[in-house]
Amino acid sequence: MTLPKQMKPLIECRREYMVILNNPIKKSLSVLLAIAFVALSNGAVFAMDTPTIKIYGVAIKGYDPVAYFTEHRAVKGKSDYFHDWNEASWYFSTPEHRDLFAANPQKYAPKHGGF
Repeated sequence: MTLPKQMKPLIECRREYMVILNNPIKKSLSVLLAIAFVALSNGAVFAMDTPTIKIYGVAIKGYDPVAYFTEHRAVKGKSDYFHDWNEASWYFSTPEHRDLFAANPQKYAPKHGGF
């Protein structure tokens, strides 16, 4: 039985792969490279726990970010009570909310850029 011409490269590739796996040194090297790849890729994922996202202009369309936590609803902020952080102006409905945000912006700012 003769094989079609399209099958010959696949068979040669499989033979080459089997030669690599039959060689103990090459097999060990392949396993070590696979382990290193998995270890390094997982480390890269853990290193990127919080992305740095810049917001320009008025943040979250002028709504008070602290009100979402204290009043559990969206409250429009006032330009009289603002705080500049992360290259944006954040508006608040009360000066107390502004001071809470200024003390800990990461707690009240939207996560992942507000998405």
